[in-house]
Amino acid sequence: MPAREIGLFPLAAVLVPGELMPLHIFEERYKRLIRDCEHESQEFAIVYADDDGAREIGCTAEIVEVTERFDDGRVNLVVRGREVVRVLELTRGRTYITGRVEPVAEKDEDAAGEAASALALYQQVAEATGNEADPALTADLDRVSYAIAARVEFPADEKVRLLEERSERARLMVVVELLARGLENLAAAAEIRDRAHTNGKVAPPGGGEGGSS
Repeated sequence: MPAREIGLFPLAAVLVPGELMPLHIFEERYKRLIRDCEHESQEFAIVYADDDGAREIGCTAEIVEVTERFDDGRVNLVVRGREVVRVLELTRGRTYITGRVEPVAEKDEDAAGEAASALALYQQVAEATGNEADPALTADLDRVSYAIAARVEFPADEKVRLLEERSERARLMVVVELLARGLENLAAAAEIRDRAHTNGKVAPPGGGEGGSS
């Protein structure tokens, strides 16, 4: 697909393909962006922004549902991530930020082994947190890495890292790293809780009280 002009929405959160994200739109320029997207049946792009500015890699967002409209024009809505894009240049002419974007090409690499590892870790994380693993998340999905990232709360900078990786295999390696780290943190937290229940003390061998005979 050739480069195209699209509305840009800098946000302190990261959207990945397939992810559903609720948004509360309150700034005038972005209320106009949403109105234009609805009227023209257009997508916009969410790009992660922090103190260092906005990234050039983002994800297009389609409006799935407007859940609430307010009298002052504020809107609550849900968007779905569609396609990873790169911002080539900013453009002018609208009250909100716009830019020319192009789809980011993917490298074709076999990732079956990494997908199996990532899915196994996802199941373990779900069990460890007392949640139900999504049965729709299987190795048959086109991009398992994004599907997992859409269901697990990864830090924003790590999700940016996923968007910047250009192969499914590389992304899955990142996901495996993040899930394994998460399991380690959960295990450490559980150990801390267990120690807190015993005031941090360890029971003596044999569990008995008193001294030696």
